[in-house]
Amino acid sequence: MRDIKIPEQRHPEKAHRPDNAQPKKPHWIRVKAPDGEGYRETHRIMREHKLVTVCEEAGCPNAGECWNQGHATMMIMGDTCTRACSFCNIATGKPPEELDPFEPGRVADAVQKLGLNHVVITSVDRDDVQDGGAAHFAQTIRAIRHRSPGTTIEILTPDFLHCDPGVLQVVVDAKPDVFNHNLETVPGLYPAVRPGARYFHSLRLLQRVKEMDPSIFTKSGIMVGLGETREQVRQVMDDMRAADVDFLTIGQYLQPTPKHHAVDRFVTPDEFAAYEKAAFGKGFLMVSATPLTRSSYHAGDDFARLSAARQERLGA
Repeated sequence: MRDIKIPEQRHPEKAHRPDNAQPKKPHWIRVKAPDGEGYRETHRIMREHKLVTVCEEAGCPNAGECWNQGHATMMIMGDTCTRACSFCNIATGKPPEELDPFEPGRVADAVQKLGLNHVVITSVDRDDVQDGGAAHFAQTIRAIRHRSPGTTIEILTPDFLHCDPGVLQVVVDAKPDVFNHNLETVPGLYPAVRPGARYFHSLRLLQRVKEMDPSIFTKSGIMVGLGETREQVRQVMDDMRAADVDFLTIGQYLQPTPKHHAVDRFVTPDEFAAYEKAAFGKGFLMVSATPLTRSSYHAGDDFARLSAARQERLGA
């Protein structure tokens, strides 16, 4: 049987690629090893409910900090992705199981036990499922609303590229508070970094959410350090604003293994600050741009600031 803890079996499509050197991380992106009572309790609840987290599967550097606060980003629809993006550490291949109809209830129960004010739910890509998991997302949102009506819900979805366009309405009708879909990188790097996706499809997905329900916040993020230029990053900002995206995240790409896409460079904190300033100048309600920024990092606090920024703009 396949063991996704073994790199060659976790990423079979990458096993025969030449190794890319993994440069030493600069001091500004080093973090402490995960530990602490809160971390252990969060881990216990995730295992008790048989839930997968993107924090673990993608090797997020912020897992220790977030889990100590009880903030785990739950990844629904299994632990195996049907795409094979060159940057991602999530296992790839044909998912061994159908969608679990009891998973939405387990997610909702975990959210209640963790006492979360804000939760982020993401997923693998499931191109083997007719609706890409849209109904599963909707069921999960509804289950959380039922068990924890005071919790705000942020979802980070696949692109539903191979589905009927109408499946997006199923997700929007469940009324998440934030709809996030990451563009991940600049369009010129898609063939190397995100070959199974299409930049303008993803951009249009975000725009369609706003057209369907303007009250839902939209959010998207990119990684830097993959080989993009500053001008290309600014163009992505313009594209997102044209699609009425509210919230932009920018973080440093960190190479999971030698078989993954190489780190082109480590972007300095000053450059991140410049990106943040430029993005606010282009009209985003909220921007998070730091080396350790990830889609769900400090998501609850950021949601509060996002809501306040909208109220201030509407008041103005």
